[in-house]
Amino acid sequence: MTSTGTSRVIHAEGGEATVTGRPKLGFVAGSHLPRRYLVVAAVLPLVLLVILVASLVSRAGLLASGPRIGAPAPQFAVADLNGNPIRLADLRGRPVIVNFWASWCGPCVEEFPLLQSALEAHRAQGLAVVGIIYNDRSESARRFIARMRATWPSAMDPAGGLAKDYNIYGPPESFFIDRNGTLLGHQIGQLSARDLDRQLSAILNKEP
Repeated sequence: MTSTGTSRVIHAEGGEATVTGRPKLGFVAGSHLPRRYLVVAAVLPLVLLVILVASLVSRAGLLASGPRIGAPAPQFAVADLNGNPIRLADLRGRPVIVNFWASWCGPCVEEFPLLQSALEAHRAQGLAVVGIIYNDRSESARRFIARMRATWPSAMDPAGGLAKDYNIYGPPESFFIDRNGTLLGHQIGQLSARDLDRQLSAILNKEP
């Protein structure tokens, strides 16, 4: 076969004939794809775009409907992992950090030492830290607390009621409440040392 697609056919009698044209292949270049593939290719990007927009809208709505800065923090009454009661109302007169966390939360590993240091540094000022365990098992939470040597109480939220009240998107999230029970700060995601100092300055320096 030549490069132009010309081929020779040898007959049994010894004769020879020349045949021009391209040989047949399993797939002919330029052939049309089935219509269903074209439809899928056209619709799929639109579907992905709709999913993305819906996710962004949901996220925006979640943030918009969360606890308002300057308003009273949502009240709660829970029991910590040792069965001791925790009531936000009982902490009135003290600055409070409410921290939503989970043992499977990577950033929480780096955040916990900052919270422990803040608790120890501002103990004389009455700082309280309350942990709310988000979508986790109590056994895993206990091991995590022991490993991180955290000394503040943490409570389960099995029905997700507190996560709903505080409109949690995912751990870690922290809320900073002043001595009057007013929400003055909200940190979405991991706290840095600078973030923590900034948020604490608002609730530590405000007298009841």
